[in-house]
Amino acid sequence: MEFASYLRFGAALVLVLGLIGVAAWAARRFGFAGRLPAARSRGRRLAVVDVTALDTKRRLVLVRRDGVEHLVLLGSAGDLVIERGIPVAPATDAPGAPGDPGAPGEPPEAGR
Repeated sequence: MEFASYLRFGAALVLVLGLIGVAAWAARRFGFAGRLPAARSRGRRLAVVDVTALDTKRRLVLVRRDGVEHLVLLGSAGDLVIERGIPVAPATDAPGAPGDPGAPGEPPEAGR
């Protein structure tokens, strides 16, 4: 084979690897993996309720599964279940709704 054939092979290899890298970056950047629809007929059983970043390497994640919540610590050293089996609180009105004892603007019930 001639040198030109080797050069074309090398250029094609670099081009294909570059396209794979761009596709991987785009999938990570735009989150294509998380937007795939679930193929279940009944409702979703698993949901991320809340995520809080503790620092650059650790996050607290509240996960709901089948009506029960679990608190998980995710980090570079490993994952740790902090609390499991947290019962899900029933849905209530927004905080500060009229009649809520902790609502701002209402005097506390002192001495009654």
